[in-house]
Amino acid sequence: MPYPSKFLSIPSPGRAPVPAPHPTATPRPSTVPSAPPVPHEDPNRVPFARGLAAYGDRVALITPTGQLSYRELAERVAATAERLGPVRRLVLLAGANQADALITYLAALSAGHPALLVPGDNESTLRSLTEAYSPDVVARPDARGTWTLDERHPESAHVLHPDLALLLSTSGSTGSPKLVRLSHENVQANAESIAAYLDITDTDRAATTLPMHYCYGLSVLHSHLLRGAGLILTERSVSEAAFWEEFRAGRGTSLAGVPYTFDLLDRVGFERMELPHLRRVTQAGGRLAPQRVARYAELGRSSGWQLFVMYGQTEATARMAYLPPHLAAERPEAVGVPIPGGSFRLRPVDGHGPDTGELVYSGPNVMLGYAESPADLALGRTVEELRTGDIARRAPDGLYEIVGRRSRFAKILGLRIDPQRVESLLEQRGVTAYCAGDGEALAVAALGETGDQARIRRLVAQECGLPPRAVRVRVLARLPRLATGKPDYEAVRRLTRPADEEAPCPGQDLRRLYAEILDHADVTEDSSFVGLGGDSLCYVEMSLRLEEALGHLPADWHRRTIRELRAVAAPATEGTQGAADGEGGREPRRAPPPPGLRRTLRAWTSPESWRTRRTLETGIALRAIGIVLIVGSHIQLFEIKGFAHVLICAAGYNFARFQLTDAVRRERVRHMWRGIARIAVPSMAWITGAVLLTDFYDPANAVLLNSLLSPGNDRFDRAYWFVEALVHFLVVLAALMAVPLLDRLERRYAFGVPLALTAIGLVGRYDLLDLAPARPHLSPTVVFWLFTLGWAAARAGTVRQRALLTAVPLLTVPGLFQDQPLRTGIVIVGLGLLIWVPVLPSLRPLNALAGVLASSSLYIYLTHYQVYPYLQEDFPLTALFASLLVGIGYSTVVTRVTRRVRWL
Repeated sequence: MPYPSKFLSIPSPGRAPVPAPHPTATPRPSTVPSAPPVPHEDPNRVPFARGLAAYGDRVALITPTGQLSYRELAERVAATAERLGPVRRLVLLAGANQADALITYLAALSAGHPALLVPGDNESTLRSLTEAYSPDVVARPDARGTWTLDERHPESAHVLHPDLALLLSTSGSTGSPKLVRLSHENVQANAESIAAYLDITDTDRAATTLPMHYCYGLSVLHSHLLRGAGLILTERSVSEAAFWEEFRAGRGTSLAGVPYTFDLLDRVGFERMELPHLRRVTQAGGRLAPQRVARYAELGRSSGWQLFVMYGQTEATARMAYLPPHLAAERPEAVGVPIPGGSFRLRPVDGHGPDTGELVYSGPNVMLGYAESPADLALGRTVEELRTGDIARRAPDGLYEIVGRRSRFAKILGLRIDPQRVESLLEQRGVTAYCAGDGEALAVAALGETGDQARIRRLVAQECGLPPRAVRVRVLARLPRLATGKPDYEAVRRLTRPADEEAPCPGQDLRRLYAEILDHADVTEDSSFVGLGGDSLCYVEMSLRLEEALGHLPADWHRRTIRELRAVAAPATEGTQGAADGEGGREPRRAPPPPGLRRTLRAWTSPESWRTRRTLETGIALRAIGIVLIVGSHIQLFEIKGFAHVLICAAGYNFARFQLTDAVRRERVRHMWRGIARIAVPSMAWITGAVLLTDFYDPANAVLLNSLLSPGNDRFDRAYWFVEALVHFLVVLAALMAVPLLDRLERRYAFGVPLALTAIGLVGRYDLLDLAPARPHLSPTVVFWLFTLGWAAARAGTVRQRALLTAVPLLTVPGLFQDQPLRTGIVIVGLGLLIWVPVLPSLRPLNALAGVLASSSLYIYLTHYQVYPYLQEDFPLTALFASLLVGIGYSTVVTRVTRRVRWL
């Protein structure tokens, strides 16, 4: 760079005193004008950004740390504008729903500095646009999270047109250098128009549910700041309970979402939420199915809020049309009428009638034009009206309807195909899909089961008049979307291509790893372990292999997408062992083989491996150590008991992590039953063989009902109590979670529900109902509280909650095993580790060994009763190793069979 960098910290609410909540938080009638009283005589400024102080002590921002009034916001904006200086410079801003980012953005608008907004969470996009446009100032947080202004040029290195105010990308987070050039008039006019038709007042408060760098999310900020309304700044997803706590505490009145947001709202039970201050819900960013529009419109009508369906493009600053809420239920297929100040016309298109054509928009919010290089920043207006590329018709009632997308038309084998019409056709047949042209084939990604693929291909081929070979279909568990929630059509093309045609792409080997271990053919960058149905049986292998591939894993890796995992792991792998996905010009690393015996032996005999420090999840360590001590104690090599009860708690911990996902109730319950089958079927198969070939077991053992139907004989009457208890717990909980009310309660009170069940389970712990047999500590009714305690431990998010859980075993475990203080102590310590210590220090060879033992622990437990009795007397140590090896072998067989039987 031609000038040395100069870093200036940004005035931040995180370092300045945060004011107490305003005492007059109750909404009151608006007494302020519709826009700040700022003159428009300076065309190089955005008026609403300059007029913030006009709203005085009204609440402007509600952040996780407190509130800012408009007066305080204006002071901080002015201070930052002063630091940006009087000379216009190009400011690249890492967008984030945080006070510092918003203050810097408003400072640029108010002082006339053109702002280039980029995704703050995408380092590659930020880097590529910095290289492409060489901004004069880069505003972003440093490594400590403190926002700074990196002044790269004291004066602008570019010629900046006087009208230029804002640069936005139309390509999501791909880092494309093609940007939309927006003027000060564009920004102000669109904000005024949106505020007018939404009737935003100074009593409104909107949550930032969408990214700041996305034109829709940005328009929410603009329109509310224009009217002196409040903004609830949050980076949480609507799928998180904490978001709704913030929304209620902030007295939220407005909620904005793209179609994917509404998918999440359905999952979290939005229709049953109590949101007393909610006034409006807005939807844009893609087409929402008409039936869902009608459903949400009726929901709003009965709940006291209005649904606004809107239509827009970045090239129009944000918005071009809206559907009046009173028409949403009756005309859900329409995009509505032009926004105030705008107008439409239909440009004739070959093959369409007189009332249908390309939708062309005119208005003061139409962009100046595009920029593809820094030289384009000097250009003035190059576009007078916006050709949207959408094919529309004007209905007799005056409402506009989008019927297709001109740029998406594909010519396949000489036929002109409209992918959007194909999507609508499939939607009418109950299939949700994304379609895109790809050369001489139509690519279709659809939600469904593997068996639906042929049916969808036939349906599309018949309706489009294409031969089946020209239709490529891939059924997925989740359709690919961009960061904005819009369909990712490039991913649709890539995912539907044959394996030998697919171009290498970042993370491809990680997707193969997920596909191999979870036996899924529909793994995408947005897939997660939990989302693909992963459970505790394959969790160990996946976590160890991912750690090998990425270097380190975050604690919640099982819920993160592959894309997020690569982003988190990139700093740890860059420059050392190479990125796991082959970025940086290195050859992609091949994923390591599964943790089997051969690999474990190599790990133990490799000197380098002992110098490689690792961490090991506490749950995995407990399973590995526990199964060795359980088998060894049964063989009487030593007398260290208690780990079976620790593993009951660990099972509850894993139940919360892998079974209670964010999926809709039906899918979640189906996942639970599949998990039960993966435990019960191999167990029943093995025990049935033991019943038939030996005299030690009652037939009730084979169906896992011995504790209910038969006392059995003296020696092995309760041999499989652990498996029985686990299956019984899971069956009962799956049945309970199938009840809509209980499902909603669990989602809303994620920690409270298992805590309440633990309290109920203590009734069984002390056998107050006299249900336990002769050995009560082996009864499902007695140990149920341990399972729910593990469930609660997985949900505990604060020190207070963990301390409460720690008190439970300290008070209730003593006396469970009568005069066995060592056993009591082991259980208390094991539960304490699970509650407080997520990972333990380890070494690579120890991880490999623990991985084998932990992933095979259930099968070792099942099989060791048929192994060690034959070796126990003369060769006790051999009996231990033989029991472990047979269990590992059975685990391998079950895993291979399971991957061929889809319902398991």
